[in-house]
Amino acid sequence: MDLSLLADTLAAHGQPAYRAHQVWAWATRGVDGYEAMTDLPADLRSVLAAEVPFSTLTLENEATSNDGTIKALFLTHDGRPVEAVLMSYKDGRRSLCVSSQSGCPLTCTFCATGSMTFARNLTASEILDQALHFRRLSELNHCVFMGMGEPMMNLDAVLAACERLPDIGITNRRTTISTVGWVPGIERLTQVKMPMRLAFSLHAPDDDLRSQIMAVNDRYPLYEVLQACRNFYARKRRMIFIEYVMLADVNDSPEQAVALARLLDPAVFKVNLIPYNPSGSPYQGSSRETIDTFAQTLADNGIRATVRLTRGQDIAAACGQLAANAAS
Repeated sequence: MDLSLLADTLAAHGQPAYRAHQVWAWATRGVDGYEAMTDLPADLRSVLAAEVPFSTLTLENEATSNDGTIKALFLTHDGRPVEAVLMSYKDGRRSLCVSSQSGCPLTCTFCATGSMTFARNLTASEILDQALHFRRLSELNHCVFMGMGEPMMNLDAVLAACERLPDIGITNRRTTISTVGWVPGIERLTQVKMPMRLAFSLHAPDDDLRSQIMAVNDRYPLYEVLQACRNFYARKRRMIFIEYVMLADVNDSPEQAVALARLLDPAVFKVNLIPYNPSGSPYQGSSRETIDTFAQTLADNGIRATVRLTRGQDIAAACGQLAANAAS
């Protein structure tokens, strides 16, 4: 819900300030409307239902994968598409992947969101409403800002949402903010007291290749981004995740694994290798054998690497796919 509108509406009706806290507390418990808020007067619940939409987002489509992954496509009040995903794991993790923008202005060539028209930044309430939607389905305990958009280009709203995510059950230490290498955002996040994790979407071990697949590298080349990441680690003492999507015959050779290892300090960085979820781009995903060889080569060169579980392929769970499919 729009928390500013909520506060203004309550004030306009002469309600005490604590009413906003009551409404928010109910929302974070996963209720599906004002009627469930039994410690609010009935007439006030009616007023809120009429004047403050319970969510800033409208659910347009929702799909559940065979592996339990749930992906939702929402529309904002002005018709902008927004995606979010809930991933459930056997160890009890309920990890939410949220969007920070509708579309993305950075046009990475392998990303379905990058092929969409950029619409606008999301508000903090629109980010939180992605989480609240899934809170109504399940308890939540992890969050990654790896959905649509570049979080560092909308950091005010992202940080405002992070301040409230613990109320929903997601602590800052279990929240990860991903970036394609937007250095001003990394530098600002380094100064923030909240202990979120940082993930850097690197995807190529040299500037030439990275610029071919990620235009942002022309603005912020690898050396500059990695130095900003090292500064983040020096201040926060929290390891940084390197996200590396495995593209067949593009960035997946053993020689490129060696080059990647030479870039990274094993005390600072841990690599997540991501099997590519085809998204209508010109790329194909690396074979499992190739991914395993790449991971082993990193390990042989002193870099810890894990292969991310592939989830939600049967429901187009890659970032931007559901919105792109709906628009086609």
